[in-house]
Amino acid sequence: MMKLTPEQQALSCFLPEDTLKYFDVVSSQRNAECLRITLEEKNDPPLEERHRGMPVESLGFQDISVTDFPARGRKTLLTFRRRRWRVGREILKRRITLCAPGTRLEEEFGLFLKTDS
Repeated sequence: MMKLTPEQQALSCFLPEDTLKYFDVVSSQRNAECLRITLEEKNDPPLEERHRGMPVESLGFQDISVTDFPARGRKTLLTFRRRRWRVGREILKRRITLCAPGTRLEEEFGLFLKTDS
């Protein structure tokens, strides 16, 4: 289990579950209409035993932006900077579900909007 600082514990209450396990917050911006949070995937490739001793090459980032629950009366946009790595001929990326299928909505937010009130 990952040890979180008190600040990270508070922030984790407003982010999708396990976000801080795989991502670091690198920036945030707030204006009258929107709250934007950018999170960068930690440089920790999902290596398996068969990759042991092989060189790992970072292939950079792919940005994925999703809409989350509004916060403090503002639209909330989360930008996840996903990493990819090359190990030998194989391209690796961590399997993390960030948005509801067929949407750009955070999974829990998508389910919330889908339910009948």
